[in-house]
Amino acid sequence: MAELRWHPLTKDWVMIASNRQARPQMPKDYCPFCPSFGNVPDYEVLKYDNDFPALSQDPPVPDDVANSFFKTAESYGKCEVILYSPDHTKTIKELSDSHMKKLVDLWCERFEAMKADPKIKYVFIFENRGDVVGVTMPHPHGQMYGYSFVPKKIQLETESAKEFLAEKGKCIFCEMLEQELAFEKRIIFQNEAFTVFLPFFTEYPYGVYIMANSHKQNISEFTEQEKELLGITIRDVAGMLDSLFDYNFPYMMCMHNAPVNGEDPSEYFHFHIEFFPPMRSADKQKFNASSETGVWAHCNPTCPEEKSKELRAAYQKYMESKK
Repeated sequence: MAELRWHPLTKDWVMIASNRQARPQMPKDYCPFCPSFGNVPDYEVLKYDNDFPALSQDPPVPDDVANSFFKTAESYGKCEVILYSPDHTKTIKELSDSHMKKLVDLWCERFEAMKADPKIKYVFIFENRGDVVGVTMPHPHGQMYGYSFVPKKIQLETESAKEFLAEKGKCIFCEMLEQELAFEKRIIFQNEAFTVFLPFFTEYPYGVYIMANSHKQNISEFTEQEKELLGITIRDVAGMLDSLFDYNFPYMMCMHNAPVNGEDPSEYFHFHIEFFPPMRSADKQKFNASSETGVWAHCNPTCPEEKSKELRAAYQKYMESKK
């Protein structure tokens, strides 16, 4: 079964993908993403169609369970795996500037390919890293989903941005960045194209944002120099997080591009990346318990200004290790 089901209380679509339960457990000494096993060609970076997609461009007919109240829809969309490196043990912080640029170029290429399908309304680039967030394949990779709907969080961001533009006459993300830069204490590092900071309202102890300094809506709008700096910035954030406690720090990296194939978002949407690292210390996990999960009332058990100091120190430690 693979279909969408409408949640009438939150006004959002839920992907039902019981077909993913059939995913096989990989043999201990086998990796489908390593060229040496013959499943993929030699590569530097590579797009790989997900073998067990939650969404597809040829979706099955939904089960006959809908009625006048419960709604279903086809699970139309696209699910791709983005392989970062052929080296099974390589981490993102070990990739060169030029390698990261190739990764960003591949993200751009696949963003435009998914966007070209008029049925796709949102393209989501993301990475799950570490056992704590459920990763079963340690080979360095991320994923891309093309949805036939705009997910709820992006809906909320978009609505807030449109309201702010109507009231204040400017981009809410640009204002956020200006406020963080003026306050300074939550800024981690910055380059010509991007700023890394721990937001005023962060829900996670180490939940950093990467914000574009220029008002661009999606990854493919960046100049070649900005694309190069984006790759470097993402790599250095990963290296910074790894340097916090000297191990490969788990996280969810969520890239927020503007919605596609709908209203022109150029005035109000602004490219940014949100990180959700599930650890609150070296050996303690931040669980999303009843308050966070049941009513979306988030609680950060740490002070963002204090954690920013830790992150700046970790960034300096990481940069020193590269010399």
